[in-house]
This record gives sequence, structure tokens and C-alpha cells, in this order.
Amino acid sequence: MKKNIFFLALFAFSALLNAQENTKDQASMSFGVKGGYSLSNMKFFGTGLDSKSYFYAGIVAEQPLSSKFGLQAELLYTQLGGKDAYPWYELVGNEVVNTGNMNFEYKFNQIQVPISVKYYIIPELSASAGINLGFNISSKVKMDNLFADAETHNYESLKTLNLFPFLGVEYKINEKFFVDARYNFNFIEMNKNNTVPVKIGFLQAGVGYKFK
Repeated sequence: MKKNIFFLALFAFSALLNAQENTKDQASMSFGVKGGYSLSNMKFFGTGLDSKSYFYAGIVAEQPLSSKFGLQAELLYTQLGGKDAYPWYELVGNEVVNTGNMNFEYKFNQIQVPISVKYYIIPELSASAGINLGFNISSKVKMDNLFADAETHNYESLKTLNLFPFLGVEYKINEKFFVDARYNFNFIEMNKNNTVPVKIGFLQAGVGYKFK
């Protein structure tokens, strides 16, 4: 299943690149690498969990469509998730005693294929809007408290493919280096069923280098 997800993501990225190569324009396609920081905000039943920070890294390609517009595709590896804690009670003699918290940490490993249209406000600064296709590789939940060893289990109920609409900005420092940031919105349910509504929004901010 993991191999199928990887090849599906790679196929989606490759298909977009092929479509871009068929676009006739004076400017040629550019390629590069990028990486950065991701801050993930997870919600259960509409209630936010504590945020979790991760890193992301991958490759990027852009095909100019005109002097003002461009089409961009990326292939990234990242993680999403959140953490929460609930009071843990035990019966000690005839009393119910609070013995600390039961801690939960959710971690979802993903290969993501963000696809966006960019508008150049000025040659160095652009705004973008698009959709991020997130393919789950593995989903884990870790549980622990003060009196028991930590346990990690698979989180089975997430969809294989998750969709995140996003808005972003990019600034070109020079011909090679750029910085960018985007917010991926939690508009779309991630769970296979609606018994436990799960949504995740996340901020991504990083730096990149264009080879061409």
C-alpha cells in the first residue's frame, strides 16, 4: 500500500510536469528544491488540539504562463498531527485519585503534491492559490502516562488521500534563492467516516533554490 501511495503521488506530479512541458511560452520551466518548517493544527469534533511542529522537504517545478502568471507543482515529504492530554484517575483504596494526564500524540506521515497558480504582483513577489494532495504513508497515535510505558498504535480511520486548499506568497531573493509561506486550510474532513470528525490545517514556511 505504501508503494502504491508513493507511485500515485509521483504519477500526479509527473502528469502535471508533462502538461507544463506542452505549454508553449517564451519562458522555460524552472526546477528546484525546497524545505522548511510546518506548524500543524488538528481538530477533533471541532475542538483544537495542541499544535505540533515538523519539517518538510521536496522538489518544485514552475512553468511560466505569461509575464504575470505561472503554474507550479511540488512533491514534498512532511508530517501532520497534534497532541492532547486528559486527566487520568485511578481507584486507590476507597478514593478516586487523579494520577496525572493520559497524553496522546498523533503523527501522520504524508507525501504531498501541491499544485498552484501563481500571480506575480511584481517580478520578485507572487501570490498563489491551489490544492494540496496529501497521500498518507502511515498514521500513528502514541499514548502514555506517568505510570505506564508509552504505547504506539496505527490510526486506521484516515483517508488515503486528503485535500487541502491553500493560499501562499513567495519572494525571490535573487535568481536562485526564494522564500515562501502558505496556509493549508482544514475545510475538508480527513476521516473515512463521520463518527469522529478530524480536520487539520497547517502553515508551511521555508526556503528554496532554483537550478534553472
